[in-house]
Amino acid sequence: MTNRSDKKKEGKIIQKLKQYQKKDFSFSSGHILGSMCSQPHPIAKKTYIQFLETNIGDPGLFPGTKEIEQKFLSFILNFLKAPKTASGHIVSGGTEGNISSMWIAKQLTDKKEIILPESAHFSFKKIASLMDMKLKSIPLTPKHTMDVSQIKQNISDDTAAIIGIAGTTDVGAIDPIPEISEICTDEHVFFHVDAAFGGFIIPFLNQLGYDLPTIDFSLPGINSISLDAHKMGYAAIPLGTLVLKDESWLQEISVNSQCISTKKQAGILGTRPGAPVAAGYAVTEFLQNKGYQRLMQNIMQITEYTIQKITNLGLELVTKPTLNVITVKVNHLDEIINTLAQYGWKVNKIDHLSSFRIVIMPQITKPIIDEFIPVLKKTCKEVGEL
Repeated sequence: MTNRSDKKKEGKIIQKLKQYQKKDFSFSSGHILGSMCSQPHPIAKKTYIQFLETNIGDPGLFPGTKEIEQKFLSFILNFLKAPKTASGHIVSGGTEGNISSMWIAKQLTDKKEIILPESAHFSFKKIASLMDMKLKSIPLTPKHTMDVSQIKQNISDDTAAIIGIAGTTDVGAIDPIPEISEICTDEHVFFHVDAAFGGFIIPFLNQLGYDLPTIDFSLPGINSISLDAHKMGYAAIPLGTLVLKDESWLQEISVNSQCISTKKQAGILGTRPGAPVAAGYAVTEFLQNKGYQRLMQNIMQITEYTIQKITNLGLELVTKPTLNVITVKVNHLDEIINTLAQYGWKVNKIDHLSSFRIVIMPQITKPIIDEFIPVLKKTCKEVGEL
């Protein structure tokens, strides 16, 4: 009786949850066009469930999952051309990666100022508040990249770090990372690259011969890089990585941890789920380097296809896309966003550019774009944009 009763109760709960879920938009539908997160690869979904109970925050209990973590990190260290002294630290995403990097920079330098472009992610505002640090914003060029000519004059005796962005959230621009690296080398300043979005696409596109700025550790001035596998890595949420040029820097953000299986624990989080790490590793094993190259090349082809379809409607782009981020300039922004949502499509609003953002993620195909374009055209006509 109890077993039958439990199954009945379980069934009711699952049905209730399904009703809530019906209110969500889904990556699998292809109708989420503005997010920088991805529908996980099929193998990631299967692996995630398999490792659901694991916790890499207590590796003594899960040595197998810890080994998977190291293999996943090795894949990333390899394509970022990290030196032998380097190490990676699994984080929940770009925000935690940026916070952890600036925590290290502050500990190493005992300084409080961060020089960063106006396009920097909002996580740096959290950093300023959490760690009592001061942000010094550098204006952007007409190409929406950091104006490197303004950096040196903003360096002071209290400069803890300089930030470069590899794939900005508004237009997907890549700051001139090699030039910033050179400045940081000359001025002996900690250089962090926020590649939360671009970290899993730029290296593979460069391998294919694309002419994009180098963002890896072959540049001597780079000290840390954050990148998210749950974005262009085709992995499950949440999975980010902070890669450090020097493994010993992790000691700067480590504390004694007498109640778990390790004497010290690094980073912000205590409990860290092993499931997304195992899922991310499964994807890297499935795709490997060549698979990521093919995936990114296909994404860029669909990006070009989408650009042509949008501009053929008579709409203008904010700038020519460098990556798979298309930012469309409009006069009736709120009306377009809301009307598209009513028709079942979600694009992201970029208020300060009076534009909406479309990101061609791994799950977006040409048929999805062909389905979307007539809806966009209809919407723009309804609100008076066309």
